[in-house]
Amino acid sequence: MTEPAVTGLTDEQAAAIRSRVGFNAVRSHRARPLAVLARQLRSPLLILLLAAATVSFFVGERTDAVVIGVIVALSVGLGFANEYRAERAVEALHEHMRSRARVLRGGTLVERDVTDLVPGDVVQLKLGTVVPADIELTEARDIECDESVLTGESLPVRRKAGDTALMGTVVTAGTATGTVSRTGARTAFGAIAAGLGERHAETAFQIGLRRFSGLLVWVAAALTAGVFVTNLVLGRPLLDAMLFSLAIAVGVTPQLLPAVVTTGLATGSRRLTRLKVLVKRLVAIEDLGDVEVLFTDKTGTLTQAKIALRQALRPDGTPDRGDTVGPFRLGVLCADPPGSGPLDDALHDALHGTDAVAGEWTPEGYRQLDAKPFDHERRMASVLVEDPAGDTLIIAKGAPEAVLARCRTVPEESRALAERLFTEGARLVAVAVRPGARELVESDLDLAGFLVFSDPPKPGVEQALQRLAALGVTVKILTGDHPAVATGLCEKIGLPVSGVLTGEEIERLDDAALADALPATTVFARVSPEQKARIVSIQRSGGLDVAYLGDGVNDALALHRADVGISVDTGADVARDAADVVLLEKDLGVLADGIVEGRRIFANTIKYLLMGTASNVGNMFSAAAASAVLPFLPMLPSQVLLNNLLYDASQLAIPADAVDREQLARPARFDLGLIRRFMLVFGPLSSVFDLAMFALLLRVFHTEAPLFRASWFVESLATQTLVIFIVRTRRTPFWRSRPAAALAIAVGSVVAAGLALPYVPFAPDLGLAPIPPAILGTIAVVLIVYLALVEAVKRRFRAVPAPRERHLPPHRRVHRRSTPFSRRLRPARKNRAPARSVRSASA
Repeated sequence: MTEPAVTGLTDEQAAAIRSRVGFNAVRSHRARPLAVLARQLRSPLLILLLAAATVSFFVGERTDAVVIGVIVALSVGLGFANEYRAERAVEALHEHMRSRARVLRGGTLVERDVTDLVPGDVVQLKLGTVVPADIELTEARDIECDESVLTGESLPVRRKAGDTALMGTVVTAGTATGTVSRTGARTAFGAIAAGLGERHAETAFQIGLRRFSGLLVWVAAALTAGVFVTNLVLGRPLLDAMLFSLAIAVGVTPQLLPAVVTTGLATGSRRLTRLKVLVKRLVAIEDLGDVEVLFTDKTGTLTQAKIALRQALRPDGTPDRGDTVGPFRLGVLCADPPGSGPLDDALHDALHGTDAVAGEWTPEGYRQLDAKPFDHERRMASVLVEDPAGDTLIIAKGAPEAVLARCRTVPEESRALAERLFTEGARLVAVAVRPGARELVESDLDLAGFLVFSDPPKPGVEQALQRLAALGVTVKILTGDHPAVATGLCEKIGLPVSGVLTGEEIERLDDAALADALPATTVFARVSPEQKARIVSIQRSGGLDVAYLGDGVNDALALHRADVGISVDTGADVARDAADVVLLEKDLGVLADGIVEGRRIFANTIKYLLMGTASNVGNMFSAAAASAVLPFLPMLPSQVLLNNLLYDASQLAIPADAVDREQLARPARFDLGLIRRFMLVFGPLSSVFDLAMFALLLRVFHTEAPLFRASWFVESLATQTLVIFIVRTRRTPFWRSRPAAALAIAVGSVVAAGLALPYVPFAPDLGLAPIPPAILGTIAVVLIVYLALVEAVKRRFRAVPAPRERHLPPHRRVHRRSTPFSRRLRPARKNRAPARSVRSASA
């Protein structure tokens, strides 16, 4: 494209304008401490507790009020610290995710961050670019923009000089130059995105967490109402009954669930960044761990993306040395400037190579009169040029099928030559010419020959494929190349090919027939962008979690449709913006690391949920039952809250815990049914031991209220924290799985702190009394028997297969839906088809 005559702004001029109008950003991604704190205080239970503590203070129960206030403050502080840290992780993540624009500054074409653009900047647009601001076009060449992000219309819109290319739209064809007129929130896209904020549709994981929280809230509500009514019937003071009931509710509800989840996801995002994997939304980490089928492109993922021109051949198969007007010279004349694409770059490299071209020919003296850039519908590019003698000719190059279809005649030996080269696994481009043309019409061409390129397999790709297979991930190839090229590569890298479908064959299949063909197909060749997206959608509708890895403009639709869209930081703007995950290195081994990390985070989150159901619910049910039969409260409200605070503190180390190898070998699903069954089995089991402890304290040791409370405080804290070592693994016996040192230290420290509390000088203020050795020994025996029985029940519980929700009717399954806007300059979010069922989670 001809360089614009204008020079654009200088960096100094742009900085001065930016100081007045601000950065070209829809919204800030900075972590906001007050917003995080407000989320911690959103719990109605916490608000009621603070209100009750205030009432207690003014009616004379000042010690209890202060203790409750301190405990609530510490609980809120823990949640705030961890969630704010997660927000900072997201902020750091967005710092990595920078989009660039080609802008003219001081007469030089440079790349700048899109946030640096200001009104008056001169910007170049090309195929695959996400328009970075509202741009008035001064020069346009066959440019079309996908404006569905703003209008909802699926067909691209052609733009001409004088029109405005709107921020957030995507260039689907052609090139253009224009001047920035509006930036940031002043654009139409900016106004919409700013109004939407950061809202996202819930993933299946988030839906599962919300439903789990709702389940425990119902349990808490039932216990709270029952305890409150019972205590009033027993004639206990109204304030004491209310405080104890609220404390029970707080003990049951998963107050730190958001903190544990965000801590796990933030920890995972930092680990993934070190592994060269950037996750644009934290919850996408869990999605990454769910992947069962991976569709990937070929170039750069399975190959080295070091494409080189191997040879140029005339139609009869004889070599073209570049000394006459043959396919090599014509290919160079039809090539885009260096940096436009790997095939054209390979031609330029060959042109400037030491032995690539005889005669020292250069394209100087040739003048380009017109051009039609490559697009994925025509699968070819063409130019109209004038040679130094003043003669004109059309040159076309592209996929052999597309070019040969526009030739007047094609010798059979040329078709046989192309088939032989494809069978050998070569990457082939056909070149055709039409001398004497005055207009650029892609018909009645004469075949000039073939350009043969090579792209060797990437080192280590065979091992990466074996690792993905071991993780239960099936790899399939979606490519625009000839099927023989793709299958030849698969043979070299050890990827078994069960079947091949071409774009033409796919076009003849309806959705049902294509769905039947997918399981037996490994390679999809000569497919269009729309066909890629259709394949991904139909695969997902079969109930499998699908990832798509691609970095080109033709991959954007498929990236939108996949459960997890994966691109690379060197990919096209539209591909990176459509993706959920961005790899800093286009390598399947890096992707495997990301999948393992997603599964590890999910497994640790499930540990916390199972802990809450195995012990918390049981202990709080025990307290509620005891309050109905004891002449005093089994624990004071402040003791219940303190016990809960210490327990939660121990659980904050769970996100850093190790996960057994077998739990990482297969995808796991959030299964509320499993958690509910776990609660119904292990909750009552915990309560049985609590009630046995009550009986021993009352009938054998004849304890008074302070000693009873201290003894049960220690016993309940020990049982509900130490059980993590059993719940955290599926292995039996549990000591075959080693926990992380951080978790062991956290749990040990909390149990030690709980054991020490009855002996500290301020114990009487907490309503605790020193525990005699005989009772401590009894607590130890009860604890050992409890843990042994939990281990035995766990073995039997795991031996019973959980019902799979996959067999539920579609209306009862959890589906993912579209996300409208997720970040600055992102195109319309993927419309997720009815996706997958929710299957059993592993603990």
